[in-house]
Amino acid sequence: MLNMAIITGFLSKTKDRFHEYNKPLELDQKFELMTEIDGYDGVEIVYPYEVSDPLDTRELLKKHDLKVAAVNVNVKAEPEFRNGGLTSHNKDIRDKAVRFIKEAKDFAAGVGADKVTCCPLGDGYEFSFQYDYARTWKYLVDAFGEAGAHRPEIPLFVEYKPSETRGRCFVDTAAKALCLLNDIQNKDMGITLDFGHSMYGNENPAEAFVLLSESPYKAYIHINDNDGKWDWDYFCGTKHFLEYIEFLYYLKKYDYQDYMTSDTSPTRWDIIGTFEANSRISNKIWRLLEQIDNAEFERLISGDDYLKTWQFIENNLFSLK
Repeated sequence: MLNMAIITGFLSKTKDRFHEYNKPLELDQKFELMTEIDGYDGVEIVYPYEVSDPLDTRELLKKHDLKVAAVNVNVKAEPEFRNGGLTSHNKDIRDKAVRFIKEAKDFAAGVGADKVTCCPLGDGYEFSFQYDYARTWKYLVDAFGEAGAHRPEIPLFVEYKPSETRGRCFVDTAAKALCLLNDIQNKDMGITLDFGHSMYGNENPAEAFVLLSESPYKAYIHINDNDGKWDWDYFCGTKHFLEYIEFLYYLKKYDYQDYMTSDTSPTRWDIIGTFEANSRISNKIWRLLEQIDNAEFERLISGDDYLKTWQFIENNLFSLK
């Protein structure tokens, strides 16, 4: 089976602009719920708002026999970060954002996690002439560079997203995330690729993953789906089924063995059923990819006659025989 994890914030109460969904749960209750969901043994926990004490967290992880896929550090919720934390014109605010990431690395070391992931959602802009792009890029390089250098044994992964909470995030594509890490030049860093962010950002997630896999930097994966217009965090395969198969095909080809973490919001759907759908469809596709004639499929992909490739897809991936 695949290594599967859940961002534990989605196991509790969530809300959008108009409604609240599900009931609030304490961390122990979230972990208890995790044990009822088939196919998962990993959690991605949010520092500092969901967890803060490494000893208490370790005890709860041990109690429920769970592992930490990643520590997700939040650098957007503080009032000071409203206009950007890592790219604030105020150095004290930038330093505070960097301190949050360093402390998240310390926390990760304390709970036995092997990575920290950070999505700088507050760092971006809305309008023309709103920011000096060169200066803010330097802020990002310096801030992530300093944070990444802290505890290099706990790699820092940068998650990109096209927008939210800003109209356009500064780190909005896989290519730009790679540019950022190339400027930092720290091989102990990586990039978090969220299938939905890639899809609604007009990328091809499979191509983005290959781009990262051919770089010196590691990738960490979030899974979900959306309609290509917004980050709805639907469960996997509901909108882009063939694209999700292609995504898993390249994860398999490049021997991805880290956690595939569900960044999926149950909202109107049963929490357990939603996450079991992610695990079930992902594992079924993975097993299917293990059964096909990969040599023949690669030969077709490398050829010029896509009609033959499509027929292979019909017969072997869709079982339309």
